[in-house]
Amino acid sequence: MKKLFTLLFMVIWIIHSKYLLAQGSEEYGSGLRIKFNDAGSKYLRFIIWNQIWTRAIEMNPGSQVNLEPVGWYFDVAIRRARMLALAQINLRFLILAHWGINNQTFINGGVPNGGMTGNGGNFTSGKKPGIFFHDLWNEYAVIPAKNSETGKNNPHSFYLGFGLHYWHGVSRMTSASTLNFMAVDAPIFNWFTIEFSDQFARYMGIYAKGFLFDRLEYRMHLSKPFVTNQSLPRGARGLPILEKAVENNTGSNSWIQSGYFAYHFWEKESNLLPYTVGTYVGTKRVFNIGAGFQRMPNATKHWSLREQDTIVINNDALILGLDVFMDCPFGGNQNMALTLYSVFYNHNWGPNYYRTVGIMNVASTEKAVGYKGETNINGFGNTRPLLGTGQIWYTQVGYLLPKELLITRKKAVESDIESKSELAQGLKKQPQDRIQIFGTYTLHNLEYLKRTVHSIDIGLNYFIAGHHAKITLQYSARPNILDSGVNRQDGFLSEFILQTQVYL
Repeated sequence: MKKLFTLLFMVIWIIHSKYLLAQGSEEYGSGLRIKFNDAGSKYLRFIIWNQIWTRAIEMNPGSQVNLEPVGWYFDVAIRRARMLALAQINLRFLILAHWGINNQTFINGGVPNGGMTGNGGNFTSGKKPGIFFHDLWNEYAVIPAKNSETGKNNPHSFYLGFGLHYWHGVSRMTSASTLNFMAVDAPIFNWFTIEFSDQFARYMGIYAKGFLFDRLEYRMHLSKPFVTNQSLPRGARGLPILEKAVENNTGSNSWIQSGYFAYHFWEKESNLLPYTVGTYVGTKRVFNIGAGFQRMPNATKHWSLREQDTIVINNDALILGLDVFMDCPFGGNQNMALTLYSVFYNHNWGPNYYRTVGIMNVASTEKAVGYKGETNINGFGNTRPLLGTGQIWYTQVGYLLPKELLITRKKAVESDIESKSELAQGLKKQPQDRIQIFGTYTLHNLEYLKRTVHSIDIGLNYFIAGHHAKITLQYSARPNILDSGVNRQDGFLSEFILQTQVYL
């Protein structure tokens, strides 16, 4: 409880002190952009962003950090620090590069030999993380979105791209932008092969994108998965564990086939870039329904018993998705908004395929010395179910509170300043501060777990300048699934995350 009150105090302090620390800041405008013609159609644009997390985590039973047993853990870490550049000198082609780092803590996320560390031998260094490319592609307009002669929009458009890309299929959230989440982060299972057969949710391949009949968006790709060589599972005395698939595509040169199709009923969203918006914060009226698929031949392998012989079986992976997204402003001048996203996934990866995740997990992979109790089947630290053969249902809902909630405070500050002063004029130019509350629910119905498990998140966004400067506080409850022979869920484990985000 002490940590919860500390986090709440931090948010309240930031909300009240913002008027003293950030007075006179200018509106974001068109961003960091170099124009090469008067119309601005030829340009080079840069985007820079940081997401810093302050965390209080109830660790899985038996966890240790840096060789010390830990029940609750507190830290500050870099979730993302990135840069993106794109250039469009001609409407027929575009180039994009996106690079940066992710997930640096005091104990992991760095490179080997990054510096003298005493981390107990469980991790690479926490220092000097290696910057790498997230996206790198060239794109050509076969049928542009706009007719260059008439200046009108074409009802059909068709673009082809090549490289390390993020134009995914299956669902809207599979191509989610990290800049404008509604919750503090993605649920991660929206990226099905994260850091196995992809490069941080990116594939090397060819993609096609565009619109049909002005409203039906499509994005498809044909990609080569990165080679994985996960060992097939073995148990006691090295005996094979039967009928449990692992992601292993060695011995296969197959291509991923994937697509996503969404109909835009209300306002039409841009598809210049693949990154989909989590919430428009009351600035856009959107309602889309989408469906998608992804097929990966020979994606996994498993041991099987055939006529008294243990053999290796290859499995094709097939993921299907159906989702709906709505962002609906209402309330007139109060500019409230309701945001809803819901997605259903059906996964088939082979028998009992199962993966876990722990974002910036600092715990050792070994049990704390002297711990005698039951342990979590997902391991130690903040690990939880990620995905596997079976179904996943995820829903998030957000409510943007009325403008007047913070207008009174802003006017009170302005009244203390002479109306003609430079400081007062700066205050009037600032974007309106907004507060949004949100909640998410996840249901995992996976073959390996043999029962459904649930996760919830609740939180609030404090928008200082839309998504360009925001503070998010989130409480998460993840399932504590004990390894007692029957995968018994023993309640939930708690996480508190305070994120500060700025992007320019």
